[in-house]
Amino acid sequence: MGEHILIVEDEELIARVLQLELEFEGYSVDTAHTGTDGLIKFREKDWDLVLLDLMLPGMNGLDVLRRIRATECGTPVILLTAKSDVEDKVTGLDLGANDYVTKPFEIDELLARIRSAIRTTKKKMAVKDEFLHVFGDLSVHEQSREVKRDGNLIDLTPREYDLLLHLIRHPNQVLSREQLLDAVWGYDYFGDTNVVDVYIRYVRKKIDRPDEPSLIQTVRGVGYALKEIAS
Repeated sequence: MGEHILIVEDEELIARVLQLELEFEGYSVDTAHTGTDGLIKFREKDWDLVLLDLMLPGMNGLDVLRRIRATECGTPVILLTAKSDVEDKVTGLDLGANDYVTKPFEIDELLARIRSAIRTTKKKMAVKDEFLHVFGDLSVHEQSREVKRDGNLIDLTPREYDLLLHLIRHPNQVLSREQLLDAVWGYDYFGDTNVVDVYIRYVRKKIDRPDEPSLIQTVRGVGYALKEIAS
């Protein structure tokens, strides 16, 4: 499991009980006790789910949710509400909350709703990213043809892109020059196999960082492989 959950709850005893229950289930948990602190912690890292109380000091839960959804729509948010907060529940769902649980709640019900929200989000992301190939901080998207490293766009020529795409489709696999020629240049290419070496240099120059080993490693006498950089 190991998913990361942020609890934003001003009642510290409730927050602590929730944290202990969730950690017992295998989740990694952090807490915040004000809306402002919750928003700061949300922006500091990636979360798999947020448990958000509506009645918070300062910035209330709806304001926190509104700010979260203004910049990020993927992370599931479950609201913790009082039984009488019908209007706030509706507003929260309209603002993009995934679900709500009414206090006092049974922990087993909350855990089931958390599992469901995370599972649903992962399924959506899997469909959304079926054309996305990720290798460390390098990503290649087949539909948009976008290449990024650490979030920064990299401009590749069509041939450079096709070469990198074939490598990232076969991570940690050594591919010979002949295999790369067939896949990228086509079976009817009769030119010099050194063209592969030339284009490998072009791609390395664009995706690699100065003073770091190349992501595309040379396997002497065989070919090339996209491999993790040894630390």
